[in-house]
Amino acid sequence: MIEHAWLIVFGLSLLGGILSGIPVMLVLAGVPVLLAFIAAPFGGFDLSYLKAYPQRAFGVMSNSLLLAVPLFVLMGILLEKSRVAERMLMQVGRLLGGSPRALVAAVLLISTLIAASTGIIGATIVMLGLISLPAMRRVGVPDGTASGLICAAGTLGQIIPPSIVLILLGDQVANAYLDAQQRAGNFAPDAVTVGDLFAGALIPGLLLVGLYGIYVVGLLWKHEAPASAEALPKSSLGDVLREIVPPILLILSVLGSVLAGVATPTEAAAIGVAGTILITAARVRAAGGEEVLPGVVPEEALTARLTPAWLRIAMSLTAAVAFGLVALRLAGVGRVDLSSADVALTGGALLALALTGLLVLGLAIAVIALWRAGVMAAALYETVKVSAMIFGIILAASMLSLVFRGFEGDVWVHEMLTGLPGDHRTMLLITLAIIFVMGFVLEFVEIVFIVVPLVGPIILQDVDPVWFAVLIALNLQTSFLTPPFGFALFYYRSVAPPDITTGTIYRSVIPFVLIQLVTLAIVFLWPDLATWLPDMLFG
Repeated sequence: MIEHAWLIVFGLSLLGGILSGIPVMLVLAGVPVLLAFIAAPFGGFDLSYLKAYPQRAFGVMSNSLLLAVPLFVLMGILLEKSRVAERMLMQVGRLLGGSPRALVAAVLLISTLIAASTGIIGATIVMLGLISLPAMRRVGVPDGTASGLICAAGTLGQIIPPSIVLILLGDQVANAYLDAQQRAGNFAPDAVTVGDLFAGALIPGLLLVGLYGIYVVGLLWKHEAPASAEALPKSSLGDVLREIVPPILLILSVLGSVLAGVATPTEAAAIGVAGTILITAARVRAAGGEEVLPGVVPEEALTARLTPAWLRIAMSLTAAVAFGLVALRLAGVGRVDLSSADVALTGGALLALALTGLLVLGLAIAVIALWRAGVMAAALYETVKVSAMIFGIILAASMLSLVFRGFEGDVWVHEMLTGLPGDHRTMLLITLAIIFVMGFVLEFVEIVFIVVPLVGPIILQDVDPVWFAVLIALNLQTSFLTPPFGFALFYYRSVAPPDITTGTIYRSVIPFVLIQLVTLAIVFLWPDLATWLPDMLFG
């Protein structure tokens, strides 16, 4: 126990700093550095360890994979500004009818689509709270069920790819897996990519959605809308398709390009940003209009097309040009070979260059329209804030990991895990239990960059890395719903009416946390749910 005294002080100091209310980024970076300088005169820490930090920070900033993070954040914010989710929710809810079961099914379906279009949990939960909660209450959905569904459905973007959680996990798991295999004597292991994790998380994510749906629809099976409920106007299939098709095409362009092996996650994120700019520009005036709530404002306000017709047509044609370029790429036509001094421009290459010029022109028109409407500047500002928070935590966690190793914490973790009875599954269960507890007080970013570098090199000697990453991602999903620091609870509290108490909100998420744990257990018992699709797509 004496030899680990500094580690005990290290852990208690971190816990105290987190509970003190000081920003987590400052705690993760400041406490380790302060403790390192305190321990150094007593021989408890070698300050030469800190010389490695600049190289670590440079590695984070030069990591091309992490470039996808701000791009996906920008996608989510632009989708929020375009009010795509609101319009989809309204139209699908009307198409399915006004019963409680239909409305909760519509909320879950739209949340899944927004999650697959890179959902940002804050924006999604606020939107669901403002738009769907009044409608669900009017048709008789209990406040507890509605609140739990909104909080749980709003966090689906963290497990359904493309997901920022999976991108960060992909970076850390890939490094930990390489370290683990080298320790095991395998110096040429197959690389683990974010594409593997996207494919691996797809089936478990949809399984989670399915279990949510079974629970809420089954719970409301005998509930009918009260006689006093206001009937929602019916929507035609054409209205629904007009709202759903653009996000579906966006999902296909981003997730499909990664799973098909056409683009890396960073390249797919850039494709997604371009598509999102077109979708947002086609609705730029509507995005700046008054808040529209079903049943509160006249029907014509819901369907009014405030965006100029020429701009909608231009954005549609630009999207068609983009898909034309993809078709040329898949057909193997239109590539310009610059490997030699003699550049031959074939007919296909000239067509590709012409389409590229039209695409750039269309995107320039879209950006100008968004800038003039004040949408682009606001979106960029929010993106910088969110991305700075994420990267600040990554850099701080890197310092924490470095100092922890300086205190020989990695040796202690190795001894503890290898000393456990049982096999690698026992190690994995203990790790998942620790992550679940950490989720009550820490964000997913800190957990990823603290836990995976410590336990990954040990566990991944015997565990499939994709299965390991998906289990952690499912486990991290609970951290958004578990009090006292579940961010979904904070976001929902900010828009929930006063008669829905904080206690009601906390109780409402308990069934959904249990469903998440059930999904985690299912994937733990049947690893093929996470590994089958990556094996089929990427071998």
